[in-house]
Amino acid sequence: MRVTEGGVEFEVPGEQTEGVEESVFYNPRQELNRDLTIAVLRAFRERQPRARRYLDAMTASGVRGLRAAVDGWDVTCCDREPEAVDLASENLERAGFELGVDAEVVHRNVNALMHDAVFDVIDLDPYGTPMPFADAAFARCRHLVCVTATDTAPLCGAHFRSGIRSYGAVPRNTEYHTEMGVRTLLSGLARSAARFDVGVTPLLTHATSHYVRTFLELDRKPTAADANLEELGFLVHCEDCLYRESALGLAPAADLSFEMCPNCAGGRMLAAGPLWLGPMRDHEFVVDVRDRIPDEFGTAETGRALLETLEAELDEPTYYDQHKLCKNWGLPANAMADFLADLESAGYDTSKTHYGGTTFKTDAHVGKILEATRENLD
Repeated sequence: MRVTEGGVEFEVPGEQTEGVEESVFYNPRQELNRDLTIAVLRAFRERQPRARRYLDAMTASGVRGLRAAVDGWDVTCCDREPEAVDLASENLERAGFELGVDAEVVHRNVNALMHDAVFDVIDLDPYGTPMPFADAAFARCRHLVCVTATDTAPLCGAHFRSGIRSYGAVPRNTEYHTEMGVRTLLSGLARSAARFDVGVTPLLTHATSHYVRTFLELDRKPTAADANLEELGFLVHCEDCLYRESALGLAPAADLSFEMCPNCAGGRMLAAGPLWLGPMRDHEFVVDVRDRIPDEFGTAETGRALLETLEAELDEPTYYDQHKLCKNWGLPANAMADFLADLESAGYDTSKTHYGGTTFKTDAHVGKILEATRENLD
C-alpha cells in the first residue's frame, strides 16, 4: 500500500497502515516524531552548515531516511532485518527515480556500522531503550544525536529494576513520572557521552504518546563532558504531601537525606537519581524549529502547539498536576488560569507544561502553592 507523509510517497505492507503500535515496518502514530525531526534537521543545518551525513540507524520501512534524503541530506539507512532492508531499498530506489534522491541502505548491525564510519547526524529510533546504541553513536557522531526511547515504563519507574538496569539510575513512579522518564533518559545519555569526552546540549526534548524524543548537540571536549556531569543530581519526593526537592551532584547531597519531610513531617520519602536537572531545550532553537514546520506536514498544527508550550516551560526539574494536588488537599480544583494567576500574584513563576492539560511548573514548593491558592479553592 502506498502512503504519503510529509509530501513523500512510499510503500508499506497493507496491514501495517492501521496504527498498530508493534508494527515492524511503519507506525503512522509516529508521524509527529518524524515531522519534527525534519524541522529539526532544517534548523540544525543552518546552525551547523558542515553537517551533511545522516544515519537512519533503525530504518525499518526507510521513511525517516527517505524524508531526510528528500530534504537534501546524504543519507545512510541501516537495519539488521532482511525484510526491512528490502522494503527500505525499494522505497529509496523508487524515490531515486521519482524525486532524484540518492541514499544507501546497509544490511548490518548498526553498532558495527557506527564504529566503522563517521556521521554528522545519527538518529536512534529503536524499539525500547536506546542505551545499547548510545556509546557507538557518541563515539562516532560529529554534531547531532537524535534519540527516541519507547520504554517509558522503565524510564518512569513503573518497571523499577528494568529502569535501573537500562539507565544506571533510580527512577521513581511519581505523579510527575513523565518528566522523571525524560530526565532519566537524558542522564543516561549524558553519562554515555561523557565516557568519550563528549558534552551534550539538549536542543529540543519532549515526551509524547508513550515515547520520549530528544535532540542532542555534541561538543567533543572533555571540559564540555565535565560541565554535563555538573547538570546531574538527585530528587527527593514525599509520598504524603507531594513535596519535592533537588540537588546537583553525582552523589546524594547530605541535605537531601531526609528522614522526615520538611513540609509535612511525613516519613515516606523517595530518592531518585542521578537525573538530568539542567535545561531540556534551547529556547531559540525551539522557536526556529517551530517556524520551519510547513503547512503540508500532517501534524503541523499539533507540532507548532507543542513547540509553543515547550518554549514557555520553566526549567524546574518536576511538574505538578493541579487536580492531584487538590485531591490531596481535599479541595475542589478551580480554573487552571485562575490557579496559576494566584501563584503569580504571590510572586512565583509559573508555566503550563506539554505533559498534560492540568500540569504546571513553578518555583514554589508545595506548601507555598497551597498557601497562595487556597483562598480561591475553598
